[in-house]
Amino acid sequence: MSTLPPWVLVPISFSLFVLNLVFWGLLVTLLSLIRLLLPFHFIRRFCHVAVHGCYSGWIAINAFIIRTVNNLEWQEQLPADGLSKQQWYLLIANHQSWLDVVLLAQFTYGRMPLPKFFLKQELKWVPFVGLGAWALGMPFMRRYSKAQQAANPQLKGHDIESTRRSCEVFRHQPTTIINFVEGTRFSRKKQQLKQSPFQYLLPPKAGGIAFTLASMGEQFDAILDVTILYPDNPKHIVLAMLAGKLKRVVFQVERLPVSQQLIGDYFHDDAYRQQFQHWLNQRWQHKDTQIAAFHQAQQQAQSAAEHQSTANR
Repeated sequence: MSTLPPWVLVPISFSLFVLNLVFWGLLVTLLSLIRLLLPFHFIRRFCHVAVHGCYSGWIAINAFIIRTVNNLEWQEQLPADGLSKQQWYLLIANHQSWLDVVLLAQFTYGRMPLPKFFLKQELKWVPFVGLGAWALGMPFMRRYSKAQQAANPQLKGHDIESTRRSCEVFRHQPTTIINFVEGTRFSRKKQQLKQSPFQYLLPPKAGGIAFTLASMGEQFDAILDVTILYPDNPKHIVLAMLAGKLKRVVFQVERLPVSQQLIGDYFHDDAYRQQFQHWLNQRWQHKDTQIAAFHQAQQQAQSAAEHQSTANR
């Protein structure tokens, strides 16, 4: 379908994605209501399996649409010891496009547990979103401000403890938790506004990942540091995909150990907070260097190919 003109292909591909989302979203909502109204063990178990089946179906059909619409080359650099559906992972990644979420879900499909996200408590009351996330077992975070904790010292540490309790289900079910450490999608304008010290990345935000590690750090088998690249489509990535112009996706995955030094109280332990920020900034510097090296290698290969083409003439 990538040979069709963009003005034909964009509405077709967009409609396919919307229909896929609506179809599975309605099924998940129905199953969520059944689970909520009939809280029997066998009903809850059936709905749990069925909802995750819907989640898998949404991922698989999204992947089918993307590959049908685009003549896509998918490149991966995976850890030497591989990945497993029977392990627990914290996955951190750079963020360039809304497409990152869909492609990360596709990346996990069939090789590791389906991804889950930590959600703000307020999202629990958003129609469809809250109910679907609840049915999928995605934990909701309750954060208390410093002012609230000062007024009520008993709240200190309660946010982490409540999130840890909501993650109890993961102790018996291998899970992948995804965290976009930059907090927003990369753009050159944001890079300038945030005065980013990195060439290809925004400054990382340590609070979310530290909160995740404090809540269930001992449960994770590893941290997966994923670098996502769209080397042939640096701008308007979603539009390029809808128009059948997405050419290549690159995933570089590095497996990191979850050491005790990475687990602590980020919001109340100043020494731990500084240590964790230093560790995360080092990771982001390493990632930025990797991206620069990748682009340099691409430019050298392109120059060599052009030189060879000229010589053949």
